[in-house]
Amino acid sequence: MSKLPEKHKFVDLSDYGRPIAKVIASSLMNTTFTPIHVTIGFIISGLIAVFFIIQGYYWLAAFFLILKSVLDAADGELARIKQKPSYTGRYFDSIADIILNALIFISIWYITDTSIWICLLAFLGLQLQGTLYNFYYVILRNKFAGDTTSRVFENITPIGLKGEKQIHVNILFGLYKMLYGPFDKTIYALDRNAEKGRVLPNWLMTSVSTLGLGFQLLIIAAMLVSGLKAIILPFFLAYTAMVFVFIGIRKSFF
Repeated sequence: MSKLPEKHKFVDLSDYGRPIAKVIASSLMNTTFTPIHVTIGFIISGLIAVFFIIQGYYWLAAFFLILKSVLDAADGELARIKQKPSYTGRYFDSIADIILNALIFISIWYITDTSIWICLLAFLGLQLQGTLYNFYYVILRNKFAGDTTSRVFENITPIGLKGEKQIHVNILFGLYKMLYGPFDKTIYALDRNAEKGRVLPNWLMTSVSTLGLGFQLLIIAAMLVSGLKAIILPFFLAYTAMVFVFIGIRKSFF
């Protein structure tokens, strides 16, 4: 099941790993592997990337960052083709992402002379960027019968779907709210009428997709292998300005 109908599909620059992810998911469709297993796989890949960043093996780090991005798409694909969506998987995926993002940024701070404050602000900016991308994307998916495990407003603990335990949903949702709540509230405060606005055109969603985690990891990988490790954190801090640019465009025209 595609996330969006054909008319509203856009070139998602953050989703470059989707073709390979579909192959991986298809190969696992008739196995006992679950989406959670694939999520654990991308956690392992992300941790290996962190290790190689610290050790200075930047090509290997780049490979595992991209692999992490591919597997991050594959767990959702597997859930769709097995027709087993779950809130457990949705929140586990997001919690793993934010923890890995923090570890990646800490490892980059460790190998450079960047201020710890720039590292912290860059991390907050990274998460704010991803939150805006997800916010606009989930609005589109909700409007056009996309998957229902992602919600525009994550305020109330959802009722677990068939096959998952409510206690797991409760715990993971609580962790999700603690980690992502401040970013969700910030983006909502900045653009509280986004859901009521016109459907965002494909060109704008493609532009906003540069804020997505997959594209962020691609930029980090490219900078590592290009000898630009020292500017990775300052770049993401500065690129946070695009959050306000895109919100300004949305408010002015859509």
